[in-house]
Amino acid sequence: MSVTDSSAPIPPPATPWRIALADDHAIVRVGYRRLLELEPDLSVVAEYADADSAAAGLCQARRTAVDLLILDLSMPGRSGLDLLRQLQRDRPALKVLMVSMHDSAALVGQCLGAGACGFVAKSSDPQALIGAVRQAVRGEAVGSHGPSAPPRASRRPLPHEQLTGRELEVLQLLLAGLGVDVAAARIGLSEKTVSNYQTQIRQKLGVANSIELVHYARQHGLMP
Repeated sequence: MSVTDSSAPIPPPATPWRIALADDHAIVRVGYRRLLELEPDLSVVAEYADADSAAAGLCQARRTAVDLLILDLSMPGRSGLDLLRQLQRDRPALKVLMVSMHDSAALVGQCLGAGACGFVAKSSDPQALIGAVRQAVRGEAVGSHGPSAPPRASRRPLPHEQLTGRELEVLQLLLAGLGVDVAAARIGLSEKTVSNYQTQIRQKLGVANSIELVHYARQHGLMP
């Protein structure tokens, strides 16, 4: 009777794992593609510049077989978190690895709680992304690229846990010190829309001004 050596390297699949990219910056997608395709077991088979085109390609047409989607949280139009929630309904078997320039505990928790298999900050070493991708496509627990989502069944959700994906994204930009005008340009929305989001966020969190907002964020680990 033979004994399997658990320390032996896992052989690559017969065909490369199929990866899709969703990021609104073409230069980022090119960088990801070149990085991933240096690995013989990984192949980029689709790219999307926004959530709507990704939804059309992955949920509606389903023309491309994909093992994993690397999804940017911040994109013009619908946020990556909103797309993640749609994918959980329409393609629950598809694994989704979230990436973002922000990596607060609350943001990571939102993504994992919404069904992402992992989260990698864009500031991470490239090999951290490669490792997370391999863990995700194999169905393994993705390593420590962010805290796990806290269990919610035994308690009422905190105010910031009830923010929408776009509200949470706007909150992170404002907490990073960006003005409404700069935040609006960053995510491709009008200043009026971002200003409305700012008002909605304050109302949901029960704060009256920017000072109280920052105080709330520090209390709950939301600061970028």
